Amino acid sequence: MAHWYIVSVVGKDRSGIVAHLSSALFENGCDLGEASMMRLGDCFTIMMMVRHDGNTHSLLQVVQPVAESMGLHVHVDKVDAHLHRHLEPDVHITVHGADRPGIVAQVTGALCEAGLNIVNLESDVGGSDAKPIYVMHIDGIATAGVPALESALAIVSKQGVQAKLNPIEIMIA
Repeated sequence: MAHWYIVSVVGKDRSGIVAHLSSALFENGCDLGEASMMRLGDCFTIMMMVRHDGNTHSLLQVVQPVAESMGLHVHVDKVDAHLHRHLEPDVHITVHGADRPGIVAQVTGALCEAGLNIVNLESDVGGSDAKPIYVMHIDGIATAGVPALESALAIVSKQGVQAKLNPIEIMIA
């Protein structure tokens, strides 16, 4: 019986990571579901849903040789997952300001209290070494409505960051 797993892989970026991992999974009868793959600094990270007929240990035996040969670290967790049950965000929030400790904690804390369920968060540091700028892009679900999030962002903006909220039209006719 097939089970779903989350396979997480991280390591120094290089060509062929996705090709080698996906080939090993395919050749061993695994199916891929949702996946997120991105470069962070000079590292590459992958999180993917994998359907596999065996257990956690047997899936690790499929992925580990490829990971080790490429200098990557791998982690496998069995999960209760299903295809086509992902969440569709209804808001996109952009936040930026002078880089300082605590921006992510302050912004996400305020948004959480205002009812935001974060679906995706990406951040980056831009600007210069002398004047770094922290930038976040957050997609989420406004469980308590957009006005509650706008109020939270108004409070956060008084702490030295700029924030913009855009509703996402999820029903296109």
